[in-house]
Amino acid sequence: MTSILIIGAGRSTPSLIHYLLQHASVLDLHITVADMNLQLAQEKVHQHPRAHAIAFDISNETQRLELIQQHDFIISMLPAHMHLPIAQACVRYSKHLATASYVSKEMQALHTEAEQKGVLLLNECGLDPGIDHASAMQVIDAIKAQGGKITMFKSYCGGLVAPESNDNPWGYKFSWNPRNVVLAGQSTAQYLLNGQLTFIPYNRLFLQTETIQTDTHGAFDAYANRDSLSYQNSYGLLHVKTLLRGTLRQKGYCKAWHVLVKLGLTDDTFVIKHANTLTYSQLVQSFLPIKSGAVKENLKTWLGTLWDAEIEHQFDYLELLTSKPILKTEGTPAELLQALLEEKWLLKADDKDMIVMQHQFEYALNEKTKRLSSSLVVIGNDAEHTAMAKTVGLPLAIAIKLVLQKKFTRVGVQIPVTPDIYEPLLTELDSLGIRFTEKTH
Repeated sequence: MTSILIIGAGRSTPSLIHYLLQHASVLDLHITVADMNLQLAQEKVHQHPRAHAIAFDISNETQRLELIQQHDFIISMLPAHMHLPIAQACVRYSKHLATASYVSKEMQALHTEAEQKGVLLLNECGLDPGIDHASAMQVIDAIKAQGGKITMFKSYCGGLVAPESNDNPWGYKFSWNPRNVVLAGQSTAQYLLNGQLTFIPYNRLFLQTETIQTDTHGAFDAYANRDSLSYQNSYGLLHVKTLLRGTLRQKGYCKAWHVLVKLGLTDDTFVIKHANTLTYSQLVQSFLPIKSGAVKENLKTWLGTLWDAEIEHQFDYLELLTSKPILKTEGTPAELLQALLEEKWLLKADDKDMIVMQHQFEYALNEKTKRLSSSLVVIGNDAEHTAMAKTVGLPLAIAIKLVLQKKFTRVGVQIPVTPDIYEPLLTELDSLGIRFTEKTH
């Protein structure tokens, strides 16, 4: 029997846990789901005979080390900054690890020791990163196999709300960690554009956007992700002229989010004490250089031509400029904003979310320039069985199955960019309705 420990039972885990429980008998698995919220973990295992739930505190080192030693394969679904002590213990005790998070420098530093011990540290095996890597590399390798030379690669992905559940002027509801949404983009974006190294600092990121058109769901705002350049090596695109990875939002979202950034409401570097003595309009006013008069008029004057009727509608919806009280006793501006957004952008029980991904390729073949796009749209079932949970959890679960079946045998720090993992992974995802549509232009 193989014992699997899943640490974290949050929004992205239902499909992961469900898949592994479905295959538990065939693969002879026993699954432990560990979370600070025992009830949440219990709800995920549904009293399955091959699973149990436990309360777990990641900061409890004794419990953490004991649990890791007791299991064969560890899956961390915690926020990315919490993976390192788990990864270090996995290497120490020769346990495989899988996450859906980006490879950090600290994680990469474990590669040699993990490789020497025959330990797999599989990362970036969710949606973005994850499915994006696998699907992009399948096309890249196919183009190269024909003798094509790729000159441009752009990849975009967004966790959005489905059209039938889009009932607010921001066109957004939370289907994953709200904190990550509020803090998105705070690292300077880096990418290649027509052979030129390009940087976009945080204070311009949500203004310097482009429009991405889809055949089935219209147009979206796209802003650049943090470091696209790091994937030149991983994707084998050392001579590409344009390389960009970006995030999708509904049209109009980015311009309004820029106002929140410009105000300072996404700042996570200092704590406002006694925040519950303030209203949200007073919080906004505290960030404005103009103090006299109504807060909305002060904001409009300060923003000048940046302010428009659409942004006004978006701010009115959030009640940011009203006497709505702040309930948190204290918090950073980002945390106070997040508390409001979690109320306003709640994915209600019957709401459906949507994943949209699009890759764009330009390449030279037989002295001709060719263009190809590869697109994915996934709609969730409801607020629990979301498209986000499917597209994060299923690739991770399938990859773990491939490891257990010894169909993927690499060790050390790995991401899903080689055919031995991306081919069976994409084939099974396709059978589960997560499939790409290719189009030549």
